[in-house]
Amino acid sequence: MHELIARHRVEFSDTDAGGVVHFSRFFVFMENAEDEFLRAAGGGFTQTVGGRPGGWPKVAASCQYLSPARFGDTLEIHLRVARKTSRTLTYEYSIRRGGKELARGSTTSVCCVQRPEGGFEAVPLPADLDARIQEAPELR
Repeated sequence: MHELIARHRVEFSDTDAGGVVHFSRFFVFMENAEDEFLRAAGGGFTQTVGGRPGGWPKVAASCQYLSPARFGDTLEIHLRVARKTSRTLTYEYSIRRGGKELARGSTTSVCCVQRPEGGFEAVPLPADLDARIQEAPELR
């Protein structure tokens, strides 16, 4: 598995006073698509690795805005796995309305478990999840 298309109907709470989707909401759309991707691959944002609770904190996130989205729009969030290491997943996103690209972004998440004394520790991807997720072919 290396790609997913999630859909989101823009809610009133996604917009600013001008009726345009607030820039910060695009990060929420990307994160929700990531959660949907991980669940489809048999995982999720919360996980247990070696008997310890864990998750996927972000170490990088970016978004380039190309055109506004508005209340009532139905957006497609195209996610692809751009890079996979033993402990991280880097996703690229294209957020579209119909065929028009409105934004493109990227996030990098680290597979982590909680330390007993607090904080997080990066760990290898669980073997079953690692086997199901591949890097997507290069875009042309």
